[in-house]
Amino acid sequence: MIEKLNAIRRQAEKEMNKVASYGELNDLRVKYLGKKGELTAVLRGMGSLSPEERPQVGQAANQVRSDIEKILEVRGNELKEQQLQESLKKETIDITLPGQNIFIGRKHPITLVIDQIKEIFLGMGYTISEGPEIELDYYNFEALNIPPEHPARDMQDSFYISDEVLLRTHTSPVQVRTMEKTVPQVPVKIICPGKVYRRDDDATHSPMFHQVEGLVIDKGISMGDLKGTLLTFARQMFGEDRQIRLRPSYFPFTEPSAEVDISCMMCGGEGCRVCSHTGWLEILGSGMVHPRVLEMSGYNPEEVSGFAFGMGVERVALLKYGIDDMRLLFENDLRFLTQF
Repeated sequence: MIEKLNAIRRQAEKEMNKVASYGELNDLRVKYLGKKGELTAVLRGMGSLSPEERPQVGQAANQVRSDIEKILEVRGNELKEQQLQESLKKETIDITLPGQNIFIGRKHPITLVIDQIKEIFLGMGYTISEGPEIELDYYNFEALNIPPEHPARDMQDSFYISDEVLLRTHTSPVQVRTMEKTVPQVPVKIICPGKVYRRDDDATHSPMFHQVEGLVIDKGISMGDLKGTLLTFARQMFGEDRQIRLRPSYFPFTEPSAEVDISCMMCGGEGCRVCSHTGWLEILGSGMVHPRVLEMSGYNPEEVSGFAFGMGVERVALLKYGIDDMRLLFENDLRFLTQF
């Protein structure tokens, strides 16, 4: 039986030296030392031995077990070292190989336009205000002189979360929240950039888009101040030779209200395909803050007045860069984006 034990040790060492993975080594551990392993099977036959033989066989069995465990440990360490060396070989960098071209990220055209709008108005003394994109119906509509059942609500097909909560349809609620915080202080000069949401999706609209709205409140503010501000903006954004015109319009939160056009950059106002041969391109909406809006925010319309304006950033980007489809701004096509 002792010879059989020694044969098991020799066979185990031979097989373990050939294995190439931890999995195979563990299988051999079970084969020789497991509960149903070969060493255990031999020991079960000790009952047939004489009392004199049993201690000798038991000692030999313990020595074989110890030898096999040492072989397992040594071979395990060898496999670990081999795997380490193979891993290092894979990670080795050949410094003679040519380098890879690194793609350098660029700002998205929407970000470029927002940054430029901010820079222009910060230069005119404005500050930046921000507010929640998930807004209360009160701030999105009622505080802007758009009560329930007002027909102007049909102009904005909204995403409602509940009866009183919706995704904001414009950044005008930020103006209201700012007025509530600053009343009765003047002057107020802010721009409100951010995302807004409406149920639109075509070549010139998106269900999510960006707006920048502006608000000025002070004593003696007039339409002349509004026009001068927007003319300065247009010339800094689109070129010093730009002109603007104000056309009468309607917005519930301004009175009087005006749509603002800029002279066409392509034809200089002469008329072309881009401007539908009118010489003008619509750029934003504006007007004097409605007295009711001032009252609801705590200001006395007899003492102060103000103007407000709002522009779609995508619209500005389309005009500034000559893009003919707004969806290009959202498709993340690198062939398009790397042009900016």
